[in-house]
Amino acid sequence: MEAYTDFAGVYDTFMDDTPYGEWADFLAELIGKYGVSRPVREAGECSTKREASDAGEKEAQTAALLDSEKNLVLDLGCGTGTLTELLYQKGYDMIGVDYSEEMLGIALEKKESSGSEILYLCQDMRELDLYSTVGTVVCVCDSVNYLLENDEVEETFALVNNYLYPGGLFIFDFNTVYKYEKVIGDAVIAENRDACSFIWENYYHGEERLNEYDLTIFVQEEGELFRRFTETHFQRGYTLEEMKGFVEKAGMEIVLVLDADTRKEPEEKSERIYIAARECQK
Repeated sequence: MEAYTDFAGVYDTFMDDTPYGEWADFLAELIGKYGVSRPVREAGECSTKREASDAGEKEAQTAALLDSEKNLVLDLGCGTGTLTELLYQKGYDMIGVDYSEEMLGIALEKKESSGSEILYLCQDMRELDLYSTVGTVVCVCDSVNYLLENDEVEETFALVNNYLYPGGLFIFDFNTVYKYEKVIGDAVIAENRDACSFIWENYYHGEERLNEYDLTIFVQEEGELFRRFTETHFQRGYTLEEMKGFVEKAGMEIVLVLDADTRKEPEEKSERIYIAARECQK
């Protein structure tokens, strides 16, 4: 899973047309409808911290603290923190976890700029280790597809379930086998910007259902001088039935399945699918 090193520095540039705002609205809608987490601040407010004025208020704050875990939202595979910041702005207490130090470095710059109080942790999702339970886990932008073996998905989902508050919600998306096999597999994508450009070559390995991304990136550094670097990423395609099985094996119950593009029931040609699942065994 070694990826997003040099690419981290230009990731936001090439993702500038990603509808993060729509995603944040959609996730907040799902959390409100199916989950236990609720915003703890007014939208746009940075902090709710204040000093207790008397013993009674201190007791109330202690009780609130004990109840606060269910309002924590974990962005698993948070990348550069764009979505994490948007959910924080909606009033949620946020934790961001990512395996790439470089991506988290950019997320921390955004945190410093915005004044948010997001906790960022550099961890492999297969070895998730939190200090408490959380009410909601979101894992989007096909982060799950970076898990290349069934047992890696099972381990990760089991950890998610372990850290979910009773009745907590897990929302994730994934790219389907159809997308890799029929849509982007063996395609070449190129994009040129003022100060950087990339060539993205896809190679689909059908037997293993692995999609290989070979990225060649050119970044302008000084005058007409460009630096060239490459990264290789691997993602694996999964079927909806496989994902349902992983969720149920982890001890969660599925509450919603949607095509990510149409927001309707998935079809044979669905390219990306959302699943919302609830912790149900604590």
